Amino acid sequence: MSKHKTQDILYSQPLEAITDFVFDESVVHVFRDMIGRSVPGYSTLLSMIPVLARHYVKNNSRCYDLGCSLGASTLAMRHGIDAQDTEIISVDNSPAMIEQCQRYIANDKAVVPVKLVCADIRDISVICASMVVMNFTLQFIERNDRSKLLDSIYQGLNTDGVLLLSEKIHFSDEVEQEWMTDLHHEFKKANGYSELEISQKRSALENVLVPETIEKHKQRLTKAGFRKVIVWFQCFNFVSLLAIK
Repeated sequence: MSKHKTQDILYSQPLEAITDFVFDESVVHVFRDMIGRSVPGYSTLLSMIPVLARHYVKNNSRCYDLGCSLGASTLAMRHGIDAQDTEIISVDNSPAMIEQCQRYIANDKAVVPVKLVCADIRDISVICASMVVMNFTLQFIERNDRSKLLDSIYQGLNTDGVLLLSEKIHFSDEVEQEWMTDLHHEFKKANGYSELEISQKRSALENVLVPETIEKHKQRLTKAGFRKVIVWFQCFNFVSLLAIK
């Protein structure tokens, strides 16, 4: 695929009407570029997943990548697992994402089996899991459904199993929120996005991506039953939490 088709220019021209953001085929083609230029620290976060997988994934267990998109977290887990008799179940509700993810998995040389499932993650039963990854997925789930989903994940994890939850967050302090938003926008500008692109993308995501505070995430995870919840990674208004059963 030519370079201009894989570069994110979806919001580079003025749009008459800005519709809600969806993970359709146009997004799939540019997604790697989009997420790398939009999420500060994303590559560092991904590079740590094999370290976590090596530590937490046990023999005779499953791993889940919920909201797997193109499989970046799936592949990162796959290359860190050294336990025996394990498999990864990777789930996304976008057929276009699953189709492209399948190609990436097929070209990967790691041996841990991967099962791709095109479904709503709220309809998935997590079973006998030692590691579950949700990278920037919960924020797209309706707020009223988030507790039920995390409760289900908790029930499906083995003792000492771990949930890796990465999210864009909101700050309760208005000044801190403004600072972090400004710095995030500076990050995007430094990666070549224009004011127009930033503004239009923000409008498209406004009703789709609903961030919450770290405190709210911790409260929900603790209520689900996790014995320990820690922030192990943060860059501006993006964090990753480790919740241990």
